[in-house]
Amino acid sequence: MKNEANDAARAAQLRARLNRAAHQYYTLDAPELPDAEYDQLFQELQALEAAHPALRTPDSPTQRVGGAILDGLQPVRHRVPMLSIRTETDTSPKGAEVFDQRVRDYLASEQRRTLLKAHDERYRAEPLGPEALAVLAGQPVSYVAEPKFDGLAINLRYEDGVLVQAATRGDGETGEDVTQNIRTIRQIPLKLDGAAPPVVEVRGELYMRRDDFEALNERMRERMAAGDKAAKTFVNPRNTAAGAVRQLDPALTAQRPLSFFAYGLGEVTPPSEGGPTFGSHWQVLQALKAWGFPVSALARPAQGAPELIAFHADVAAERDALPFDIDGVVYKVDSTALQRELGFVTREPRWAVAHKYPAQEQLTTVQDIDVQVGRTGKLTPVAKLTPVFVGGVTVTNATLHNELEARRKDVRVGDTVVVRRAGDVIPEVVSVLADKRQPGAAEFTMPTTCPVCGSAVVREEGEADHRCTGGLFCPAQRKQALLHFASRRAIDVEGLGEKLVDQLVEGNVVKTLPDLYRMGFVSLAALDRMAGKSAQNLLDALQKSKQTTLARFLFALGIRHVGETTAKELARHFGKLDAVMDANADQLLQVPDVGPVVAESIHTFFQQPHNREVVEQLRAVGMAWPESEPTRAATLPLTGKTFVLTGTLPTLGRDEAKDLLEAAGAKVAGSVSKKTSYVVAGEEAGSKLDKARELGVPVIDEAGMRALLP
Repeated sequence: MKNEANDAARAAQLRARLNRAAHQYYTLDAPELPDAEYDQLFQELQALEAAHPALRTPDSPTQRVGGAILDGLQPVRHRVPMLSIRTETDTSPKGAEVFDQRVRDYLASEQRRTLLKAHDERYRAEPLGPEALAVLAGQPVSYVAEPKFDGLAINLRYEDGVLVQAATRGDGETGEDVTQNIRTIRQIPLKLDGAAPPVVEVRGELYMRRDDFEALNERMRERMAAGDKAAKTFVNPRNTAAGAVRQLDPALTAQRPLSFFAYGLGEVTPPSEGGPTFGSHWQVLQALKAWGFPVSALARPAQGAPELIAFHADVAAERDALPFDIDGVVYKVDSTALQRELGFVTREPRWAVAHKYPAQEQLTTVQDIDVQVGRTGKLTPVAKLTPVFVGGVTVTNATLHNELEARRKDVRVGDTVVVRRAGDVIPEVVSVLADKRQPGAAEFTMPTTCPVCGSAVVREEGEADHRCTGGLFCPAQRKQALLHFASRRAIDVEGLGEKLVDQLVEGNVVKTLPDLYRMGFVSLAALDRMAGKSAQNLLDALQKSKQTTLARFLFALGIRHVGETTAKELARHFGKLDAVMDANADQLLQVPDVGPVVAESIHTFFQQPHNREVVEQLRAVGMAWPESEPTRAATLPLTGKTFVLTGTLPTLGRDEAKDLLEAAGAKVAGSVSKKTSYVVAGEEAGSKLDKARELGVPVIDEAGMRALLP
């Protein structure tokens, strides 16, 4: 008996520790338990539960993944209906003013009804509360403003702090039981923290992050390229999340990376029976956080219409950079007493409204399908569209990605299509309205020769993309190769922009990279909009650019799969250009972060005679860089350290500081986490500095950083 009691106590201890670790990792993004230790504790709990099945509880982390395949999704009747929120039709900032005025007008009309009909008991209404009277006296209404997530609404029911049921919104009255699937989502607690009421229903939004969605689609494209006929790419994060939740096999749901935000409550034990008393919606959000739920950091209190307008504008400015999709914001009257005063109209609360942004999806028609050739020779089919206003801009082109994607979506000239644009993302065709297709519309096929230079087009085995074999001889690749070569993080030739490169290539002034350094003043000054001073400035910039670094030079060559980081690792590992050029694939595989595909790409590039000729000609015109003996990353002083830069440093630009740190073996990241070694903070440091202090990450200035350098 004593052993059983000990096992039960240990299982309870393990559950609490693992659930806390999962909350820290998935909800707070502040991991406190190393992966190896988490796995060890998890396996110990599995073993205990296997030996003593009675110890296996619904809130155990071992119950998150798997389970039997469901026969079907069972209906669930919501005890408190999941009502829809009215959508404000005006997508301009005025929509906030309209809502605020509607709230105030309704309260005023109720007051008039109360005063005018007070003599007649049949019409007598409850007197307005003090908060409503304060609003009528001129005080601003207190609101809570939140983002409007583009996901799937879910109701989570907890009894005695344990998740017992999860249901979709459905029609608002009846949803579908998706409890087993919801258990696989790490951000949703199986057991609540703190003093949760005996019964509480938490409402929120399931969604898929943009990066998770892109990674999922990339995996699907790889499977399609490998010939997997069951694989397909997904249309958008919202539909993908909804489809994942409604799977009959929970194991499939577990394979889809879903996230969650909580924003409200359904049924809750009343105060008379020991439940909580909430005087405001803001208090509800704080309670949700205390119970262990993720709540959007964008949500904030707002006083009156001016602050609602400011919130609408602020979120619009951040929208493109958010890691998830939103289609608007939501305003809610904060006071629960005032919410009761306002009540409902039909089935919508008067005290809340959705204020959307301009649509990011629209219908248009495909006028033609062109094929564009990129810097690396990749051929991309692009739909030429009847101009349509979407996502705040007029769209005339939309990418079809590659032949496999174009055929999967079956886009044809003349089709009516749904076009989507989100921020700075290139517009894409989401779907085709096949029932509107004109008879005789032909399927799209990729050309067998390059539409620019006529060279053969090939598709490598296992890849989805077609490529031109013309290399630097292809004018399309030549332009992009020149722009890449001259870019700031490559050779950095100030003043060599797209329009000038167009003139140089189309006028046959520059045919290869070394030709840039053979240009004379007269030929440059003769170009359109190129006065004598501009010509001389460019020649000076070209002369300055001859002195560079091996890493920048390797990156500037535009070798496929070789980005800045890989170029730096190659330069560090080999020390000399000739050593890189003569290395075989096995030798290249010894470089950190270089895998078989990258190694083969580098080896193939330098095996091409015309590429080696370009390199020798660049050397001949005077390009040079310091060379050194090979350096192994393990011997560098900052190897294994991760730095984050924030604010303005006294003497170093951000790129200069990054180069110094990476040269010493450090990794420079864009965000702060528990794994960050140091945050280097300058003037006007922002949220990264706050995050570092919150997580206890060491913060140093530029002088402190230099002290760590060799």
